[in-house]
Amino acid sequence: MPEVIEKSAWVHLHAGRLLAVRSHGRTRFYLPGGKPEPGESPQQALVREIAEELGVALDPATVVPVAVLEAPADGKASGTVVRTSCFTATGSGRPTPSAEIAELAWLSHGDRHRVSASTAELLDRLAATGGLLRW
Repeated sequence: MPEVIEKSAWVHLHAGRLLAVRSHGRTRFYLPGGKPEPGESPQQALVREIAEELGVALDPATVVPVAVLEAPADGKASGTVVRTSCFTATGSGRPTPSAEIAELAWLSHGDRHRVSASTAELLDRLAATGGLLRW
């Protein structure tokens, strides 16, 4: 049975582009978020991780699930899967890289070669529904 890594992620669009982040020492971009701590719900993990990584205070009352993605985990042993619970939420503050985040980017579907497998899947879904620029 493959190892499954649970992650919560923020889906944040602006002007037809998806917010993505790159951690120090990594080459691929990911959806911002992270793993829940013991006893923490996926929604609580989302709010905590976005505050730590980007300095954005998400309003817990606005957290809405939008998708669950499963894809091979980047940089992990073969067969390891990351299951990403994706949420939208309203926040205050401008996203700014902090903690383990080296860089953020606003990506279109044409950037899918720069992202993790689960982020590429989300880019495909958004492009298919017209929620994302396709270039």
